[in-house]
Amino acid sequence: MTELSLEECTGHSTPNMQPFGPNIWTVNGDDVRMYGVLPFTTRMTIVRLESGGLWVHSPVQPTPERRHAVERLGPVEHLVAPNKIHSLGIMPWRALYPSARVWASPGFSKRHPDIAVDALLTNDTEAPWSSEIDHCVMDGHAVLDEVTFLHKPSKTLIITDLIQKHEAAGESWVWRGVKRVAGILGEGGGVPLDIKLSLRDKAAMRRCIGTVLTWDFDSLIIAHGHCLQSGAKEEVRRAFDWITGA
Repeated sequence: MTELSLEECTGHSTPNMQPFGPNIWTVNGDDVRMYGVLPFTTRMTIVRLESGGLWVHSPVQPTPERRHAVERLGPVEHLVAPNKIHSLGIMPWRALYPSARVWASPGFSKRHPDIAVDALLTNDTEAPWSSEIDHCVMDGHAVLDEVTFLHKPSKTLIITDLIQKHEAAGESWVWRGVKRVAGILGEGGGVPLDIKLSLRDKAAMRRCIGTVLTWDFDSLIIAHGHCLQSGAKEEVRRAFDWITGA
């Protein structure tokens, strides 16, 4: 799909907000420092539901420009914290849109008791957006409680930290080296080494990956690095072949 046809079918584009497919956009946020040291880019994903309301995944800080761009799409109805690490924009966006419902990963509230959550996402959760967006809690990790999502109309898989492909341009040689060793540099990146090493239950994770690979998707949005407009299923399969044996 070309940039022109994306713009035609999604309607809005700004320097911060880019159309990714029918009724789905990405917004790049400010850079952050993981563990206070490692530089990370950030990205949130916005889906306009059939109701006209917006589903906002991993919200970044709401600058006036970002807020204006989002409000052009529709009312913010749902704020999603896809794992317990991605809490940065939840409270600021909730303050701006107090009627929005907050959905969070299973372990989110234990780490952030100060952030009000309307519902924790489990594999049994029936959300009002479930007919358009599927979800799977990725079990088996000792620390990361990530929830993966599928936007069915655009066939887009949305992953937060489980797959990373950090842009090499603009990085110092030190951080390029660190990210290369961690397996997350550039388009050839994948599952970070620290996530692989801290996996607790391989069988549980393998089952979750199997579920995700049964979904009908061709595009991939990730929070940190290069996204894919096509060929995503093979790339996701490749990223997880260290555990699936594919």
